Amino acid sequence: MKNVLITGGGTGLGRALALKYSQNDYHVILTGRTDLNLLMVQKEIQENGGSAEVIVCDVREPASVEEVFKQLDHLNVLINNAGLGIFGPLDEYKEKDIDCLFDTNVKGTILMTQRAASLLKQANGRVLNIISTAGLRGKNNETIYCASKFAVRGFTESLHKEWENEPITATAVYMGGMNTPFWDESEHVKDPSQLKGPEVVADQIFKEDDGRAEIIVDR
Repeated sequence: MKNVLITGGGTGLGRALALKYSQNDYHVILTGRTDLNLLMVQKEIQENGGSAEVIVCDVREPASVEEVFKQLDHLNVLINNAGLGIFGPLDEYKEKDIDCLFDTNVKGTILMTQRAASLLKQANGRVLNIISTAGLRGKNNETIYCASKFAVRGFTESLHKEWENEPITATAVYMGGMNTPFWDESEHVKDPSQLKGPEVVADQIFKEDDGRAEIIVDR
């Protein structure tokens, strides 16, 4: 059975992706910082006849990332989905906000990809980086968030060059806002219920997950 590792797999798009891949003969490795959420998704997958395991991981911490890969002997797909959003005018961002955004969105994606690469090459595997439309253009009150997502875009596009002759691919995934817990502690989006559900996005990502350079859900 093929393995897919999904960071931030306990809620929102991560959960939707986990359910989708598990329904299509993938063993899902759920990682995240909150074991309760991950265990709930694992139970949901297993109750529907799928296969999943939980490994608690903080993608910002190299030692935590290392522990994940000590437990894996093969990997076909890595989905770097873990992400954080902090929004507001530039002058309201505190240094801890900037560090938190870049450590999670950028450093976490780099650490996971760096550590997964050797296993993925053995399997002719794939990395999918969940970027969002914030990596395509600047947005009001999203200066630091967009900066972090532009960084992941640059990282992914550079992997296209670096892995051009390697048995591994990287895909940049761009989508707009979704109705997920991502917005629970933010007033940046007034009514998230008007946004598309993560299941629709997960379905498109799965269908187009073939090693292409980009998956465009929204521009």
